[in-house]
Amino acid sequence: MPILVAINGIVQTAPPKPAGPRYAPSQLAEARDQSGRHPSASDDQVASAAQRAYHQQAHQGSQQRPAVIARDLMTSPVITLSSDSTLNDAWTVMTRKRFRHIPITSLDGTLVGMVSERDLLIHAPELIVGLPPPQGERLKLAEIMTTRVISATVATDIREIARIMLDERIHAVPILDGNRHPIGIVSSQDLLRGIANHGPLELWT
Repeated sequence: MPILVAINGIVQTAPPKPAGPRYAPSQLAEARDQSGRHPSASDDQVASAAQRAYHQQAHQGSQQRPAVIARDLMTSPVITLSSDSTLNDAWTVMTRKRFRHIPITSLDGTLVGMVSERDLLIHAPELIVGLPPPQGERLKLAEIMTTRVISATVATDIREIARIMLDERIHAVPILDGNRHPIGIVSSQDLLRGIANHGPLELWT
């Protein structure tokens, strides 16, 4: 399933990015055996054999294990705030619930933005030292939220979510239903938990 990019509430589809093969040590060892690696054997021969081993193992793995998808790792239900909520509202939710990202929705529940802890601290640095910001009740989330939001569906391959997080340097991806309403969120912490609980690591390469 594709990654979704929403800009000011308008959703565009970003097709999955193909991943090149990454070889585990066991695959490289097998490749050397297949190529009859000697001092005279070329790196191209080893690479070719490694690629064959990779695809063979990937084919076998696909028959043995289902892919991990967003539904398996996401935190759900997800707490959201409306765009007319205030900076203080967001800070209160973050400190009480101990998370760092909040999806922002319109009045009908459609995803329109994201607010991170960093966004709040940029606009209200007083929060760092525990002081109430003078603009906390006045500043609306619509004024400070990020309107270009990377999101996904429950069926999106978790590896694609991990790649988009790395490429875009983000730490959370909201998960949407068919009406573009947030129903979950996958954070970098969720990915680490998934690696710990959903091995083997071949699923993540």
